[in-house]
Amino acid sequence: MNVLWLQSAGCGGCTMSLLCAEDPNVFDLLADGGIEFLWHPSFSEATGAEVRRLLEAIERGEQPLDVLAVEGSIATGPRGTGRYHMLSGTGRSMLDWVRSLAPMARDVVAVGTCAAYGGMTSAGGNPTGAVGLQYEGQLAGGALDPSFRARSGRAVINIAGCPTHPGWVSETLLLLAEGRLGEADLDDYGRPRLYADHLVHHACTKNEFYEYKASARELSQLGCMMEHLGCVGTQAVGDCNIRAWNGEGSCTRAGYPCIACTSPEFEEPRHPFTETPTIAGIPVGLPSDMPKAWFMALASLSKAATPKRIGVNAVSDRIRVSPGQKAPRS
Repeated sequence: MNVLWLQSAGCGGCTMSLLCAEDPNVFDLLADGGIEFLWHPSFSEATGAEVRRLLEAIERGEQPLDVLAVEGSIATGPRGTGRYHMLSGTGRSMLDWVRSLAPMARDVVAVGTCAAYGGMTSAGGNPTGAVGLQYEGQLAGGALDPSFRARSGRAVINIAGCPTHPGWVSETLLLLAEGRLGEADLDDYGRPRLYADHLVHHACTKNEFYEYKASARELSQLGCMMEHLGCVGTQAVGDCNIRAWNGEGSCTRAGYPCIACTSPEFEEPRHPFTETPTIAGIPVGLPSDMPKAWFMALASLSKAATPKRIGVNAVSDRIRVSPGQKAPRS
């Protein structure tokens, strides 16, 4: 299976994340799966006229294309021309190239939340008119029409994340190479269910604190960050804490709240990322599959039963009281 990878409006962080794949590295893993890159702006030696000839050959149907992978949002401005982002040396906008090449591909893959839904590059006033490949935020329809289907009959596959986990990208490509990724394997926003059927909350190292609603009040503290620090890991899709980056890292493990970067419009939560919006002191963002009255009743019981060890450690930047150790009197 061959892949053409284009980088559009974004930071390139998804490529950097992919390059950090270890044991095995991304090149060995994909090569063993029979996957080769026709061109990638960071991986490939080809440039200039050679790349232009490749794109033109794909456009004419002379070079078969299995997967068109796009990283970064698509700039549609000014006035729908896409000329805020020209593909260097071609005299054509990235918007034009994507619309021309997408129908030639067996599958189209959006790598990262910017490519999927617009992401960070569409935040604020969005002067460039940045959109995702087939979504503009939560709304269907981006650079490609909502009715677009690749040659496989599938809509755009959205490997959302900011950045994406290297495993999400490599596993999606490997499943496509084996012909084992169907419509049933994608969720309602086109995200592969291999990671979207999980919550960031699953396997979070702060779950003991969450169970007792023992909350951190500052970013350096060990407690659960849902109540005061804006963490939405109980609602955000992703297996970030089940298979951490490079075997050990994730946002919450590093002490930063989950900001639901795999979700459309995460970039504009309408409040600071590290603050929890509340109504009458009750967090607005509660687990989506649990009645709020039940959650608050359980939270009250949990707080009343919090062991002193957990209460002390929750507002500390390190473990002050170990299991079995008697907590100091308050």
